[in-house]
Amino acid sequence: MTSPAPELQTYPTASRVAWASIGVNVALSLLNLAIAAASGSLAVAAEMIHNLVDLVASVAVLAGVKISERESRAFPYGLYKVENLVAVGIAILIFFTGYEIARQAIRGGAGQVTVNIWMLVGAALSAVIPLAFSLYEMRVGRQINSPSLVADAQEYRAHVFSSGVVLLALLGHKVGLPLDRYAALAIVALIAKTGWQLLADGMRVLLDASLDTDTLNQVRAIIQADPAVTAVRSLVGRNAGRYRFLEADVALRVDGLEKAHSVSRRIEEAIRSHVPHVERVRVHFEPRNRNQVRYAVPLADSTGVVSQHLGEAPYFALVTVRAADGQVERQEVLPNPQTGVGKAKGIRVAEWLVSLKIDAVLLSEDLRGKGPAYVFADSGVETHLTEAVTLPEVLAGQMQKADGQGE
Repeated sequence: MTSPAPELQTYPTASRVAWASIGVNVALSLLNLAIAAASGSLAVAAEMIHNLVDLVASVAVLAGVKISERESRAFPYGLYKVENLVAVGIAILIFFTGYEIARQAIRGGAGQVTVNIWMLVGAALSAVIPLAFSLYEMRVGRQINSPSLVADAQEYRAHVFSSGVVLLALLGHKVGLPLDRYAALAIVALIAKTGWQLLADGMRVLLDASLDTDTLNQVRAIIQADPAVTAVRSLVGRNAGRYRFLEADVALRVDGLEKAHSVSRRIEEAIRSHVPHVERVRVHFEPRNRNQVRYAVPLADSTGVVSQHLGEAPYFALVTVRAADGQVERQEVLPNPQTGVGKAKGIRVAEWLVSLKIDAVLLSEDLRGKGPAYVFADSGVETHLTEAVTLPEVLAGQMQKADGQGE
């Protein structure tokens, strides 16, 4: 099992934030317990229940984070989904909290509510503390891609609203407006919405739903940018906890297992360097079906005279032919964008041609032992020497070879 990407280590650990969440919930529970006991407010008592449930949820988050970081032979793909299971558990606890508050608001008897300044200050603090901590926990949760921390932060945001409603209820009692029941039911509505969102997100991962379209498109673009890749046959990905798992089937132009493995490793490294939180990448490769061949020919001018030097050629002809009979399907002449380069011009030209997804280069210059030859070989691009003077003669020679192979 590979370890998390290095950049994740620069942020606070998930377990440290989970411990802090437990401390915050203990403080909020004690604060609301004191206010509820002194005031007799149903809304404050409901918020205290909310805090106690969240305290249990915070302990569950810590347990989920700790378990997900363990390695086990019985679970070779890791225990990362434990975090998503915890997120679903938190959602269920949120629904339970909503039920308890609604039951007390609807069936509970009206009682005398006492309100003074320290209770109002305490209620205000019970809104400010969750707000500050939720911003911190959400930022860390997204940085390390921890679903349980994100879920916990969203629950703290529910506390911001519910504590605000409690404060309004106490202020209402202060001026003679009994708002306890209505405040409690407002808290229930918010809790139900938050719980449903967490439940839906957690279940998507537990059921192996696909990664989002933007991430898959980003990975597909990275794979297609590799010069040795001719096609991406399939690409799938999923989340497990805070990590991403990817599998791709690609067609390569290279021959030989060693070269194919090298290209696969190069693709995996490119994905890891551009896409965060990738735990595992699997690239399955296969040779491409060569129905067409794309040739590059260096030209001395735009009329079609073959250049004797790859790097100095002012133009290049790109010709696509049918592999079966050598018939030209497409032909274009492009200016060499590297003509103004002072050093390593041949290598730069080779890299440019490789980026155009060519299959072979037809040229008069022998590149053996030179930098461009290694660039072409590394990307599976063939190099063929030709004695032809013009582009039509080069293409005629290729057609003759194709006819000979067909016979």
